[in-house]
Amino acid sequence: MELKELESAIEGILFAAGDPMSVERLCLTLSQDRETVDSVCQRLADNYSYERRGIRLVHLENSWQMCSAPEQAVYVRKALESRKPAKLSQPALEVLAIIAYFQPVTRAYIEQIRGVDSSYTVGLLLERELIREAGRLAVPGRPMQFKTTKNFLRSFGLASLDDLPDLASASQEDLQLTMEMESALRRLQEAEAGEDGIEEDGT
Repeated sequence: MELKELESAIEGILFAAGDPMSVERLCLTLSQDRETVDSVCQRLADNYSYERRGIRLVHLENSWQMCSAPEQAVYVRKALESRKPAKLSQPALEVLAIIAYFQPVTRAYIEQIRGVDSSYTVGLLLERELIREAGRLAVPGRPMQFKTTKNFLRSFGLASLDDLPDLASASQEDLQLTMEMESALRRLQEAEAGEDGIEEDGT
């Protein structure tokens, strides 16, 4: 398969998929090796950015996804206003921060840090597909653990969890980090201002 044909095929697949597509799935579909697929995807991503196109190709861990350009967010929001997702509350942002930095974690661990019941908030984040179930902890009662999702990465403009802002002296024994984690995620939101990120209100 020639380069232009491969680029065209990848564009078509990612546009139709909408959601992140794993490199392995692309390789299998196109009968290409991982190095070739990643190289072509990166070439497309660079071209979109260089030419200031209205679309972007973003790398999310081991997947690629097509999305709108951040500088066009105001027009995208205006056109799709009725589809705008509800904003996150303060408690939801706190729970999301704890999961993002200490994953996988159980609900009991989240509540140990926050000092309040977090059942509703965890359920809300699951509905928004910002977190997912990640198996049960091998202790009595086998509580469910939670991790962030690729949708979380995309919403905060992250390629991977390694891009999260650093936390000073972070450890699972330190129960006073909630405000610092919240601040770190807020810095991410501010850095991504203008994109279709997640904001917070009092609901």
